[in-house]
Amino acid sequence: MSDLVTDTPVRGDDAPVLSRLSTLDRFLPVWILAAMAVGLLLGRAVPGLDDALDAVKVGSVSLPIALGLLLMMYPVLAKVRYNELHTVTSDRRLLVSSLVLNWVVGPAVMFALAWIFLSDLPTYRTGLIIVGLARCIAMVLIWNDLSCGDREAGAVLVAINSVFQIVAFAALGWFYLEVLPGWLGLDQTALDVSMWDIGKSVLVFLGIPLLAGFLTRTLGERRLGRDGYESRVLPRIGPFALYGLLFTIVVLFALQGQTISDRPGDVARIAIPLLAYFAIMWAGPMALGRAIGLGYARSATLAFTAAGNNFELAIAVAIGVFGVTSGQALAGVVGPLIEVPVLVALVYVSLWARKFFPGPSRERARPGALR
Repeated sequence: MSDLVTDTPVRGDDAPVLSRLSTLDRFLPVWILAAMAVGLLLGRAVPGLDDALDAVKVGSVSLPIALGLLLMMYPVLAKVRYNELHTVTSDRRLLVSSLVLNWVVGPAVMFALAWIFLSDLPTYRTGLIIVGLARCIAMVLIWNDLSCGDREAGAVLVAINSVFQIVAFAALGWFYLEVLPGWLGLDQTALDVSMWDIGKSVLVFLGIPLLAGFLTRTLGERRLGRDGYESRVLPRIGPFALYGLLFTIVVLFALQGQTISDRPGDVARIAIPLLAYFAIMWAGPMALGRAIGLGYARSATLAFTAAGNNFELAIAVAIGVFGVTSGQALAGVVGPLIEVPVLVALVYVSLWARKFFPGPSRERARPGALR
């Protein structure tokens, strides 16, 4: 991108955040909403487009979506300073907080909200619970970068989430859909998903871009040095993160444009608990990070990794278990419909909230990150 994504010093903490952004970056939410609208229109206007896009798959995920996600994640992961990861792994406050928020608090909050708002709609309720179990390992890196979060912390937390996702997703699905409802006298639902299916998703959506980013950084620094790599290579590959993001959004909504436009009332019902979920799971970790002294950059990383969800995994599981036309699959699709604009808005809220974080983290926060 442009000015939003430079690592140059800001013009002072008192200057409004938006005044430090280029015209392109200032209207980032507009481009994302436009991509969503284009996808919905294409899905509605072009007969058979959803079937064509879904014809070729990686595991159970559309190949165009997979390519968009890989394109989106690679530039971000190429910016991570891998030789500084030890500073993150030694921060127990951050790691423990992230694990508790992602694997205890997040699924429990979504379970509660799904039952509160969708008690009469069991298929949508189940779909939302599945979304809550799928912790984000992909698009969260974009939100973290845009909000000036800690890149190295983001990479570590995403890697940890990927490992826990492989070993814990099926067990948590069994607990929240069968065991806990049984204890509470509520309706139960079975979720049959294998560890290998989840592992394949992690390998594709995190393993490939992580390896590519690591090799690019390592070989680039060896040839050009750190300063040369960051001043010459990163500005060239950085914009592809935005292109990948917009492409992914267009394809995702084109795949489900017909379904979403045919059932606006259902979409609205599903959106209400999702809005509450994103607000709770962003604001709570942000406040927690400040309270335990993480500083702005790592607090933002903690907040976005807790609020984001792995929609590609949730959709794939819902389709694989319940079918492509199921209510569970629709709930999974509505997830990014709500998540994308809400978390983009929270990026701007985060940038504004930097002034409430004392200490050096305020000074090192860069006014953006997609370059």
